[in-house]
Amino acid sequence: MVGCGEERGSVREERQQEEESREREKEPEVEEEPEVEEEPEEIESSGGYAEGRFGDTMKTYFFDYTVNSAYLCEEYNGYQPADGNCILVAEVTVKNTFNESIEMYDTDFQIQWNSDGADDYDYPITAYADPVSDEQLEGTYGLGINEEKTGLLVYEVPTGENDFSISYLELFDDDSEGDVYFVYFTAKMQ
Repeated sequence: MVGCGEERGSVREERQQEEESREREKEPEVEEEPEVEEEPEEIESSGGYAEGRFGDTMKTYFFDYTVNSAYLCEEYNGYQPADGNCILVAEVTVKNTFNESIEMYDTDFQIQWNSDGADDYDYPITAYADPVSDEQLEGTYGLGINEEKTGLLVYEVPTGENDFSISYLELFDDDSEGDVYFVYFTAKMQ
């Protein structure tokens, strides 16, 4: 027997389920936003310094440069690194934006790895050895006005490092220094 004001168990459970269902319907559904890749930027220095990431165009006094991609490998086209090192291969695009032809050097682009040591940097292997691929940027090459060149910079870096930057420091004919530019990235072993 059921007394006044009392409901049988199954009716009470049904009503509770209906109320919970209505509450869920009232709550707005939150959709997760898809992860958006950042668009490449054009980056100029501010206060003598600029930093970017893959795909960003670094706008220096003489030229623009973009680090398009980079990866690590054990050897590159038969080139074997010293013990404790591996190879970092970076694809870079350089475009002359100056008002006359310019001469470029492999040592214009230095690599640094995520470390605090004073010697934690190097130059492309073409500073020490002949190119091992036709795709590598040469040790010295010219760029005419508005000319663009894409090629590889190949470096020896310590095995176990993954975080790097490729930098350029403006140097002028009077031996003065200008702004410095860094492109930061993480490279994976292939």
